[in-house]
Amino acid sequence: MSQAATASSPIQEGAVRRGGSLGDTIFEWACRGAGVFVLLLLGAIIVELFIAGLPAFQAFGLGFLISTDWDPVQEVFGAGVSVYGTVVTAVLAIVLAVPLAFGVAFYLTELAPAWLRRPVGTAVELLAAVPSIIYGMWGFFVIAPAFAANLQPWIIDNIGELPLIGIFFQGAPFGTGIFMAAFILAIMILPFIAATMRDVFEQVPPVYKESAYGLGATTWEVMKGVVIPYTRSSVVGGIMLGLGRALGETMAVTFVIGNANRISASLFGPGNTIASLVALEFGESETGSLKLASLLALGFILFVLSFVVLAASRYMLRSRLKA
Repeated sequence: MSQAATASSPIQEGAVRRGGSLGDTIFEWACRGAGVFVLLLLGAIIVELFIAGLPAFQAFGLGFLISTDWDPVQEVFGAGVSVYGTVVTAVLAIVLAVPLAFGVAFYLTELAPAWLRRPVGTAVELLAAVPSIIYGMWGFFVIAPAFAANLQPWIIDNIGELPLIGIFFQGAPFGTGIFMAAFILAIMILPFIAATMRDVFEQVPPVYKESAYGLGATTWEVMKGVVIPYTRSSVVGGIMLGLGRALGETMAVTFVIGNANRISASLFGPGNTIASLVALEFGESETGSLKLASLLALGFILFVLSFVVLAASRYMLRSRLKA
């Protein structure tokens, strides 16, 4: 009996092995199919946006990218104002958010006591769970009025009179405008950048920091001379991820940017972004109209901008991992 059991055991093991091999093959092809499906879906979206927006590019040529006209009555459209607003608000949001995110990450990894790190980190990350429309309502009903009544008049009276930079801080104190949109965006992207910085700061080998402390370096000197050089690529990649998030934000920006189709030198002036313009006017567009084609062309431009930014961030993060 034992010999029969022994003789049959290789057959049973072979069956198990073949079954496992079949399962691995199915799982492998399922994963490949999922990856290919995502790529096909991404390609289908961008191709569809390009084809739907092609009448606008044919009607206005490359001038569509820089034209500041947006006149639905005359059917003259241009992307200049919205592209300008999208880029300016996103870049300004990064300028405002990065120092705060760095401070949060620096505090959590180097200064905060162990019992406080998790609650503070969780509180910062919860900001990412707040819906964008809540940020927009909060900015419009709370922050913008307070800014217009208290801080904005002082900035206009003092900084607005300075040479060179004063032109960026002039205008009526309405509260809403390019700067307010950038401020709300900065709060929205802060948790993404801070979480990335905190994670990569924690990946620095402790022996590097301990060696610097052993040589007499201060906490800031360790951060500046050891941590930041070691994590530079990953930090930049996290910032680029935040920039990609800021480029595509819609509802929060729509509430506070002022929604005016003009370019103002002042950061306090109203403006538009691609996402806010599409959100406001898409419902009023007729099927097959040049206006609808122009809005879809704007969507294609935004898709390309976001894709380039996110691809650059992924490349930076991947290059750091390989290093």
